[in-house]
Amino acid sequence: MLYLLAAIGALTVAVVLWRTFGAPRPGVPSSQPRVAPDDDPDFLRGLSEQHRKRSRDDDEK
Repeated sequence: MLYLLAAIGALTVAVVLWRTFGAPRPGVPSSQPRVAPDDDPDFLRGLSEQHRKRSRDDDEK
């Protein structure tokens, strides 16, 4: 009987932790909205740097 109560308690704790820190729930907005790559300033900055580097490499040849 004690093992059954321990198993139920462990399962309850696992479910509570999973709900708190685990997968996002439908209908609940995430803390950070997703940004498409063409709207992401870091992504665009990286593309610009790559383009400049390739342009410099092509000019040196």
